[in-house]
Amino acid sequence: MSWLPIIGDVPQYLRHKLAPATSLDGMIAVANMHPEEPPLAPRRPTRKVQLGPIAVGGDAPITVQTMTTTPTHDIDATLQQIAECVNAGCDIVRVAVPRPEDADALGELVGKCPVPLIADIHFQPRYVFQAIEAGCAGVRVNPGNIKAFDDAVADIAAAATANGTALRIGINAGSLDARLLAKYGRATPEALVESALNEARLFEDVGFYNFGISVKHHDVVTTVQAYRQLSAACDYPLHLGVTEAGPTMQGTIKSAAAFAVLLGEGIGDTIRVSLSAPPVEEVKVGTKLLESLHLRQRTLEIISCPTCGRCQVDVFSLLDEVTEGLKDFDVPLRVAVMGCIVNGPGEAREADLGVASGNGKGQIFVRGEVVKTVAEADIVPALLEQAEIVAAELRAAGE
Repeated sequence: MSWLPIIGDVPQYLRHKLAPATSLDGMIAVANMHPEEPPLAPRRPTRKVQLGPIAVGGDAPITVQTMTTTPTHDIDATLQQIAECVNAGCDIVRVAVPRPEDADALGELVGKCPVPLIADIHFQPRYVFQAIEAGCAGVRVNPGNIKAFDDAVADIAAAATANGTALRIGINAGSLDARLLAKYGRATPEALVESALNEARLFEDVGFYNFGISVKHHDVVTTVQAYRQLSAACDYPLHLGVTEAGPTMQGTIKSAAAFAVLLGEGIGDTIRVSLSAPPVEEVKVGTKLLESLHLRQRTLEIISCPTCGRCQVDVFSLLDEVTEGLKDFDVPLRVAVMGCIVNGPGEAREADLGVASGNGKGQIFVRGEVVKTVAEADIVPALLEQAEIVAAELRAAGE
């Protein structure tokens, strides 16, 4: 099996797309051919935490994370799942460490993982030290359910400092410290933030600052309020997430709703979309979410009409065929597939490549100009042919 290499300081969204025959400078040039689209708001200033070759916070790009679902000690299965996620755009991967055999597997996984590996630790503080010694780029600790966690902070900080390991203080509504539950009655935004800041102070008291924080809740409004309060109270990098967000559609909606508000306000340095679905789906959603907010260089984007009574072609079938035909494209193309004479020509003209369909025909646009008109049956082949030409020109321009 061939694992993807880590290449210097190149942003992960370009790094995982590099083909063996494509030069690094060429790929960057291709990505930069499209004008930069500004985000909604500047990022809030934060500390920078280093996870191996990737930084989180500061001026570093916002990263996409996921968590594997395989037994961590099944090394081949775990690495296979990681490779699929990296190919989809994942920057950082987290693995669960609930058993001794999982902790024992971390050293081998670190050596073979193509992106920074984070160990997720609950209940047993000894696994924190084992993960640090194994060379994990970071360790997520959940103070709410690690035995005698507060008493172990100084030793954890010392071990992490000695090994250059970053930490994430992960506060979750479902495992909030019992003392704070008693104080607030439930997992309110204030309770989540107080828990996070309490733990942060314990590390600060021993001179350790190499950590990020998350305060996750299943409710979108509570999540937004908690991160707003936390952002106002500290300058640590923030890992955004709506925990237990649910199945794919619901989880995507909830995550997009929370992240759009927070990232639109400049809050957030790394994200995980939590879905009851394979982790590669989390990565796909997270990547597209950042692209849509102008926070990551876009890759392939397909613009298509929602269809209505004005449509004179089968847009659904056209879209499926075009999507399938373009699925392996590695250049940042914006493609419009339109089936209406009202908005179709305008949308197709604004895209890098597009088709405006009607009356059994399709006009193929390339960079705003009509290059040919074809019968409906020939739309997909004609569009894909032009896509290959445009992609080749972009690659050549980047060489």
